[in-house]
Amino acid sequence: MNEPITDRHPFGHAISSEEIRARFAGCRQWEERLRQIILLAKALPELPEALKTPETALSGCENRVWLGHVRQEDGSLHFYAASDGRIVKGLLAIVLAAVEGKTPAQLAGQDPLAPFVDLGLRAELSVSRAGGLAAIAGRINAIVDSYIAN
Repeated sequence: MNEPITDRHPFGHAISSEEIRARFAGCRQWEERLRQIILLAKALPELPEALKTPETALSGCENRVWLGHVRQEDGSLHFYAASDGRIVKGLLAIVLAAVEGKTPAQLAGQDPLAPFVDLGLRAELSVSRAGGLAAIAGRINAIVDSYIAN
């Protein structure tokens, strides 16, 4: 891998949770929301194969999903993720915008899936996608807890 992992995606920086809220604000129907999710998926760069490891693979998701992190020198966490599924990739982008660049203390006690309620997406998701999101939130919470415990 030639480029630093910290420069892998724009979520949480160039594309913030506020910007995502603004994108969804005018969406009145599921098809409009789905289009925004797909556009977000396109903005999430491909994850290098070297980072698609058994340690970063998630179970409980319909599509293959990888989620890992790196702790930065300033104590903040950089999360990276990928999925084979286009919609799941867009959902990952929404999660990344909410958690990227924050410290474990900032993330402790936060629900990584809160944006889905704010955006009106939670009720629209299938049971299998909701289960996959629960697995993603579980991994993020486990990462945060591992730093809080130390």
